[in-house]
Amino acid sequence: MKKILVIEDNLEVRENLAEILELSGYEVVVAEDGTEGVDLALNQQPDLIICDVMMPKLDGFGVLNILSKRAETADIPFIFLTAKAEKTDFRRGMNLGADDYITKPFYKDELLAVVEVRLRKSDQLRKRFDKTEQGLHAFINEARGFEELKKLSNERKTKIFKKREIIFEEGDYPRYLYFVKNGKVKLFKTNDDGKEYIISLCTDGEFMGYVDLIKDTKYNEAAAALEDTEISLIPKEDFQALMHANRDVASQLIKMLANNVTEKEEQLLQLAYNSVRKRVANALLLLHDKEGKNEFNILRDDLARIVGTAKESVIRMLTEFKEDGYIDITDGAIIIKNRPKLEHMPG
Repeated sequence: MKKILVIEDNLEVRENLAEILELSGYEVVVAEDGTEGVDLALNQQPDLIICDVMMPKLDGFGVLNILSKRAETADIPFIFLTAKAEKTDFRRGMNLGADDYITKPFYKDELLAVVEVRLRKSDQLRKRFDKTEQGLHAFINEARGFEELKKLSNERKTKIFKKREIIFEEGDYPRYLYFVKNGKVKLFKTNDDGKEYIISLCTDGEFMGYVDLIKDTKYNEAAAALEDTEISLIPKEDFQALMHANRDVASQLIKMLANNVTEKEEQLLQLAYNSVRKRVANALLLLHDKEGKNEFNILRDDLARIVGTAKESVIRMLTEFKEDGYIDITDGAIIIKNRPKLEHMPG
């Protein structure tokens, strides 16, 4: 059963909306002002929000502005309910990301039709697209279903980067959104002394370079292939069309792109607070998860750059782990033998 949040300060209108929606098979949550509405949206996670524009404490524009900036509520369809039909109000709401309007007084059929359409479109764009080239095509083709996105380019270049080849340099201006079709890429920074630190790894089905595209700034990091890697290059203009032309599309795309943000934050915390032994264990688990198998190869220099320590320290830890039976090493390849021990390594 779909859950709908109604934010309306007028008791009669609020009860009328709730009754119509409940009789039509929806679960309804109500709020009598914008502040309460924001709290309920964050806590209840409704499938759709109907919100009055003119309210005390916090008006509808304020509600939408707050919720559109929160990851957990940014993609919830938002319908304004207003007695004012002035073009300026409609334009302001659409600029903030509203999905539709219902003008008071409204007809029951009109209300239910708008709700049904918005829920259906939202469901289409909330599909879980697999992290493959086909998944990328599926998402972009879904986006083309919206009139404003029909000019999206039909073709995206694919390029093969050889092992150790630079994909983009720190300080370059972004021209593409990069999608890893197959292979492995390291994102890294270099300090003033020339020491390299690997921020993260990207493998099949992951995006790179999107943060600086969104900010429209120079790359804050560099990228290089760790092995022969095939990458799709999505032009900057296409990316911006996806981001700006439609709120639903933007929300879904942001979720697709943000898969590794939490991972990066956790890695930085580990670097700051965990012991070298714990950091090496976490790096091995990261590589295990990226590869999807127990055995993997990585240069010890690169492993040290992920851990953020000297190569010699990493080699010493690997030797200890092998002696403890946590891993094995055959012809340079690392084999995970006891994942639980690595996961519960003391910090």
